[in-house]
Amino acid sequence: MNSFKKIIFITTVSGLIVSCSVQKYKQPALDIPETFRNDETVQKDSTSNIARISYKDFFKDPVLVDLIDKAVQNNYNMKVALKQIEFASLGYRQSKWGNVPTVSANVASANISRPSDNSLNGLSLGQFLGQKYIEDYSTSINISWEADIWGKIKGAKEESLNSLLQTQEAAKAVKTRLVSEVVTGYYNLLMLDKQLEITRSNLSFADSTLTILKKQQELGMITSLAVEQQGITKDQILKTIPAIEGSINMQENALSILTGVLPNRIERHAKLDQIEIPEMLASGYPSEILTLRPDVKSRELEVRKSIATIHVAKTSMYPALNITAQGGLNSFKSSNWFEIPGSLFGMAAGSIMQPILGGKQLKTRFEQSKISSEQAELNFKQTVLTAVAEVSDALVQIQKLEEQQIIAQALVTRTEHVVVNSLTLYKYNEANYLDVIVAQTNRLQSELELSAIKTQRLNAITTLYRSLGGGWQ
Repeated sequence: MNSFKKIIFITTVSGLIVSCSVQKYKQPALDIPETFRNDETVQKDSTSNIARISYKDFFKDPVLVDLIDKAVQNNYNMKVALKQIEFASLGYRQSKWGNVPTVSANVASANISRPSDNSLNGLSLGQFLGQKYIEDYSTSINISWEADIWGKIKGAKEESLNSLLQTQEAAKAVKTRLVSEVVTGYYNLLMLDKQLEITRSNLSFADSTLTILKKQQELGMITSLAVEQQGITKDQILKTIPAIEGSINMQENALSILTGVLPNRIERHAKLDQIEIPEMLASGYPSEILTLRPDVKSRELEVRKSIATIHVAKTSMYPALNITAQGGLNSFKSSNWFEIPGSLFGMAAGSIMQPILGGKQLKTRFEQSKISSEQAELNFKQTVLTAVAEVSDALVQIQKLEEQQIIAQALVTRTEHVVVNSLTLYKYNEANYLDVIVAQTNRLQSELELSAIKTQRLNAITTLYRSLGGGWQ
């Protein structure tokens, strides 16, 4: 027994030493620029990155923040992601038991066997025991333990840990995307409100113009053609109102679904023109994407997991040392089954199993795990590349939309001035009714385009916030 204990001790110590040799992770080489393209902000330190700002502080509208809070709490995709964390957490906790012996108990086992009278066992029973059957009663505890000599169990634990961390990053990614979708939906809703307001205002003006034209027709100053043309213009404006109202209703429904409630009206108080646009949108350094964007971190964790998978696949081809032990009570008669110490028994054994020929399955699994690791590394690099491009795209969008908004605002001012002048000139026969109609149409179009550009700019800022990895903090 002492020799057996020495074998176990030496094997355990050796296993602990060798098991620490699981390959350490080294981040793949990445070609990351020092600054983003189109980023003209001056960076003094990484703390200025807007992705580090909580959505509660980044978005100033209290109604919008409340909608985001409800979405984070009630959205079903978010709940599924959190449940996946619980699922992976149980798997990781289970993997910690890999080094613990397996223990099972045979509470009670009784069997009776009767061999053939013409068999060797049957002849022996009749000759030595004077009976034709054998009784066997047993109660035992069975212990089995695999020594982690090559670090296979440690590698499996590393796999489970990275799977858990991946689910956590996946939940962060869901939250980031959810915040972005709620904000975009809210801004679109305000844009539709603004467009409805603009359309109704233009409809009121077109109606007033039509009234003037009708009076002039009654006085014989103009023909019915001018009245009919203005009536057509009014109806064209009028028909867009139901379409906008329908879009508002559908956008409210979409926001309701994001917040996890049945479709309903979305209460709002601010108007599109009242939304505060941040002046300084610091994007930080591109290298920060590696730590702030959940999808990038998830891809990197996949690389780490693949390295552990390679180790497990490799060590599966090595010899495995298994220690088994069994002890309990055993008797050929039920009357003395629990007689102690007479019925006590015990045994221990050690075995070394080396896979030799298994249809090349272990070797194939090892080679496949290496290919999967290479794929994971390529996916990681592609995700980083895409992330940098998304930030650069958002930056140029913000810059160009700001330029467009300045031009669009000036255009709205000019069209308003033209509408007033055309109506005044028309009253004094210095312009015809077509000039008035064209001026009205241009003003309506320019005002609608300005509201769309403002919304696109707000959404581009939201995209920048999401692309940098903001929203989950």
